[in-house]
Amino acid sequence: MARWEPGARERLVVAAVDLFTEQGYDATTVTQIAERAGVTKSTFFRHFPDKRELLVAGQETLSALLAEGIAAAPEGAPPLDAVAAGLELACDAMGPANRELGPRLKAAVAASAELQERDALKSVGMAAAMAEALQGRGVPEVQAHVAAELGVLAFKRGFSAWSEAEAERAGSFWDHAAVAYEELRAAGAALVHGGS
Repeated sequence: MARWEPGARERLVVAAVDLFTEQGYDATTVTQIAERAGVTKSTFFRHFPDKRELLVAGQETLSALLAEGIAAAPEGAPPLDAVAAGLELACDAMGPANRELGPRLKAAVAASAELQERDALKSVGMAAAMAEALQGRGVPEVQAHVAAELGVLAFKRGFSAWSEAEAERAGSFWDHAAVAYEELRAAGAALVHGGS
C-alpha cells in the first residue's frame, strides 16, 4: 500500500461516518475505520490523533475560509455583509461529496453525546474565527460575536437544507446558506423593530 495514498483523509472521514451510523460511535474502532477506508492504522494516525477528531476534519480550513471572506469584504461593508462574504467563500469550497455526507454525519452526531460535543466545539471554532476577523475590521467585540453567531446558524441551517435536498434540486451550498442567512437577518430585524 502506498505510504501517502491520495484521498486517504477523505476516505477515512467517510468510512468513520458510515461506521458510526451503522454500529455506533462507541462500538467503532480505529482499526475498523482504517480497514473500511482501505488504509493502514498508521495512516489513520498520520491524519488524525484519534477517532473523535474525524468529525472536525477540515475545521481549520473552513474557519480560515470564513475569516478570509470576511477580511476580503469591501471596505466599509456592514458586519453582516462581511459575514455573508465569509459564508459565500466557505460554502463555495464545499462540493457534492460534502452534501452527500451530510445526512449520514447528522445521524452519527445525533446518536453520540461525544460527537455532539465535538460538533458544538466545531461551531464555537467557526464563530471565534468569524468574530476575530470582524474585530480585525474594527467591529466592536459584542457586535462581532453576535454577527458571527448568526453566521454559524446560517451555515448550519443552510448545510442542513442543502444536504437534505433532492440531488436534482440541491443547487449549491451557498444557494441554501444565502436563504438561511436572509431569513435570520430578517428575524433579527423583526426582533429589533417588532413584528413577525
